[in-house]
Amino acid sequence: MGQVTFLELEITGRCQLTCASHCYAQAGPTQGHGSMTGDDWRRVIDEAATIGVETVQFIGGEPTLHPEFTELVGHALDAGRRVQAYSNLYRVHAEHWTLFSHPSVTLGTSYYSDHAAEHDQITGRKGSHGSTRANIIEAVRRGICVKVGIVHMRDGQRSEQARAEMTRLGVTRVHVDRVRGVGNAAKTLIPSTSQLCGRCADGKAAILPDGKVAPCVLGRFLPAGDVKTGSLIEVLAGQRWAQVAASIPRHHRKGCTPDEDSCMPSPRTATACNPDQDGSDCALAETPACEPAYD
Repeated sequence: MGQVTFLELEITGRCQLTCASHCYAQAGPTQGHGSMTGDDWRRVIDEAATIGVETVQFIGGEPTLHPEFTELVGHALDAGRRVQAYSNLYRVHAEHWTLFSHPSVTLGTSYYSDHAAEHDQITGRKGSHGSTRANIIEAVRRGICVKVGIVHMRDGQRSEQARAEMTRLGVTRVHVDRVRGVGNAAKTLIPSTSQLCGRCADGKAAILPDGKVAPCVLGRFLPAGDVKTGSLIEVLAGQRWAQVAASIPRHHRKGCTPDEDSCMPSPRTATACNPDQDGSDCALAETPACEPAYD
């Protein structure tokens, strides 16, 4: 599967929203931050830097709710890594705007409908539409490279209208994808690997709040090791990682690379988003080149 260059750090399961119909992490207001401590995460980031990981993504849950979010992002930047933050943008503190504006940080978020009532019904939080929309507008105003992923999960959902709205607001990276059958959307106790994009473990890995290592945040049902009891290097070099990677059906799409396989924001140049490159997360809405279109 080659060298891992993109590492997803799911630093918390806590979230202000309750997306009961589709959240892959089954996150919510009552969930915790897991058993990984701040020192554990810093150790992982340091180890990732030594093995050539180029980009570290902070995801959740809502990563900004972690008490050491700002410090962990700073640690990754100090280690010379690019950072991607995937936030619901429900609440953004001043210090987070400063982080998101850093030239080595990119930002991603989820959006569901141009109608507030429909968006709020999906997130389970009244007022979430207005808050997220306002913060998307603020991110654009600040010149922050932001990618919006729209998850289409039901007939009649105003997904395409939401896409058009984002374009009107100045968001240049918007994609719609179908919901994946994992987490709250799983139809079976153990999800099928057919629900994955086919690029999991291919240049990427994920670490969950309990230290388990998975091929991506969606592939959390395929644990391949544990950084609480061992090192990331040992896990990625181990037989179990190779077995997990080999178990994932591959979708051979011309032109796909690990950095083109996601709903995450593209690496930012000094002046703008790179329109030809997405980040490396298969969590929500994917690029058409690497992912089947929703039905």
